[in-house]
Amino acid sequence: MLLNILMAVHINYVVMGDSTAAGVGAAAGEGIAAGTAQHLGLTSAVTLTNLGVSGAKIGEVVTGQLPSAVAQHPDVVLLAAGANDVTHLTSIRAMRRSLLDIVHGLRAANGGVVIVLTGSPDMGAPPRVPWLLRPVAAWRTRAVNRMFVDVARAEGLTLAPIAEESGPLFRKDHSYFAADRFHPNARGYAVWTAILDRAFDEALARRPRTL
Repeated sequence: MLLNILMAVHINYVVMGDSTAAGVGAAAGEGIAAGTAQHLGLTSAVTLTNLGVSGAKIGEVVTGQLPSAVAQHPDVVLLAAGANDVTHLTSIRAMRRSLLDIVHGLRAANGGVVIVLTGSPDMGAPPRVPWLLRPVAAWRTRAVNRMFVDVARAEGLTLAPIAEESGPLFRKDHSYFAADRFHPNARGYAVWTAILDRAFDEALARRPRTL
């Protein structure tokens, strides 16, 4: 009976971000968008809209994806962005402004929206990154993710710590990367999905009202 009641609840789920949001490196249905939608679907009916675009920096998420996301009036949002800002040396201040624009724009459309952030994955891990640059990429990842942590705390968002929890594994075992030696493959995305699923469970448990 309880399961039937839960399944009657509908979640309008929007995924925003870069190539990791789009699932580059894995087959259709094997990325984090489909994986997390499946997890949400265990207890609710889910409509998934994936707006992720390969190569997008967080500022481009604001200009290219936020208007479409706002039009959906989403209940739940995953923002998977930050990696391209690490590699393109976007200023932390500019990233913070863009992140706040996204959060405030989504909340204007739905004050109860649940937002989960990935921050940047560990950009010192991909084998395609020259080994001399990996320490710099790892340092930039940590700097960017400190900003995500700060904004998440200030705004009451949930951060899924994919860099912290998967970075050591990905550095040690390159079989989690796709043939391009940069993006995760299906196994790599599965690792991230498990981290994200826990984050969604935490975020939804804290939500003050029922979807």
